[in-house]
Amino acid sequence: MNNNEQEKLGKLILIRHQESEWNKLGKWTGFTDVSLSPDGVLKAKEIGERIKDFKFNQIYISTLKRTKETLDNILESGNFPKDIKTIVSKELNERDYGDYTGMNKWEIKEKVGDEEFLKIRRGWDYCIPNGESLKMVYERSVPFFIDVIMKDILEGKNVLIVAHGNSIRSLIKYIENISDENISNVEMGFGDVLVYELDKEGHCLEKEIIKV
Repeated sequence: MNNNEQEKLGKLILIRHQESEWNKLGKWTGFTDVSLSPDGVLKAKEIGERIKDFKFNQIYISTLKRTKETLDNILESGNFPKDIKTIVSKELNERDYGDYTGMNKWEIKEKVGDEEFLKIRRGWDYCIPNGESLKMVYERSVPFFIDVIMKDILEGKNVLIVAHGNSIRSLIKYIENISDENISNVEMGFGDVLVYELDKEGHCLEKEIIKV
């Protein structure tokens, strides 16, 4: 790809929803549709202020309201235009935590031990009973990224995605070519904003991390 072709590509910005009511309680949330905590609202507003000079042409969020609440506070605080097109997609939903949904993470850690707990939280192909593995999240989120979101980026649109810890980890795995083994070392922090320059296949050329 020559420089002129690269200049036509839009940027990708990834933001995790901010602290939810269940995050604050240490519960596995998954598909449970909870709201942001007061601290989560404040942090989303801080992100909006921090990135107010960014230009977005297209936004994608999950179907879960904690992403919309995060987005609404970002847009309001950053004084972004009200008419930016937003697409809601189930492919960007959080991992389904199955039988662990609603359970306290740290109580489970005490019961199963550090090694098993790491597999549950960060493992690639560890499937929770009646739930999903990270691999399964990848298999729904990455094809959507390639087939839908990349079309916007290839058209020169700057795309903002507000999603979840595991759906974003899945996208990072693809974008940064991270191995199955090493994805366990990747975590998407609440206050992190990831800004990517991508090639035409959706892989990373440059990455900026903004900590808020």
